[in-house]
Amino acid sequence: MDFENLMYGYRLGSRAVFTEPQQTPLGITGNMLSRSVGSSLEFMEHREYLPGDDLRRIDWGVYARSDRLAVKLFREEVNPHVDLLLDVSRSMNLAGTKKGEATYALTGFFASVAAESRFSFRVFVTDNGCRTLERSHLMPLDWEPFDLTATSSPDDAFRQIQPDWRPRGIRILVSDFLFMAEPESVVSRIAGDAAVTILVQLLAQSDAEPPEQGNLRLVDCENGERLEIYLDVLSREQYKRNLARHQENYHLAARRYGAHLTTVIAEHFLETGRLDELFHLELLKFNETS
Repeated sequence: MDFENLMYGYRLGSRAVFTEPQQTPLGITGNMLSRSVGSSLEFMEHREYLPGDDLRRIDWGVYARSDRLAVKLFREEVNPHVDLLLDVSRSMNLAGTKKGEATYALTGFFASVAAESRFSFRVFVTDNGCRTLERSHLMPLDWEPFDLTATSSPDDAFRQIQPDWRPRGIRILVSDFLFMAEPESVVSRIAGDAAVTILVQLLAQSDAEPPEQGNLRLVDCENGERLEIYLDVLSREQYKRNLARHQENYHLAARRYGAHLTTVIAEHFLETGRLDELFHLELLKFNETS
């Protein structure tokens, strides 16, 4: 387990917080005010009394002034929750790249953002199904150790054991999305009953921009099979077209299910610590207290 990069990402995340979801995450009474009606002490507005309304909610001052029965509506207090599903397959630790380091850093980043937002947090990893990482609700140094060595894809893990995540919470999947699966199937499983769904495609620079040309030895991260190929200009351009089409299919699925997809280059994130698109989409904002 790469504690150094996990904690590097945790320090980066202290500069940001999650924005309040438009759809209130499900939770117990807590310290975050939602946009839905509930029973906290912050008054929202009045509405006409309807049969069956709690008589304790009637505003007798309004009745005295207008002879009209009206009830008080309050904002619901909730304790928002974040579930992070982490692809721990071997492809997330591509040899000769910073992809593995960035995987740990992104995990620490989102854990820190949740802590700064005062949201509860939990990690699921895709080995032996989608299983809960023990103690991941605590500080990263207390987590159960994990490695990027799984031989199954996130889609395989979903089919084996689905994550036991919180309904109407914020859900994040960090993966390269380079496994064989129907994008709609993957996205629909995650978005389901979530308030917010964030899909982070983490690629190494060489995933996004393969070498210009030359002999390459490809190794299948899942089964270890090796293949020698010669990469020329035409095959490189074909690879880039295939990747673009694959990404577009995920974008289409994300839009259909109300999810948000962003692509992050590992080397760039480690160098800058920035996730500009998530700020642009107003899913994150700068932490005013940091």
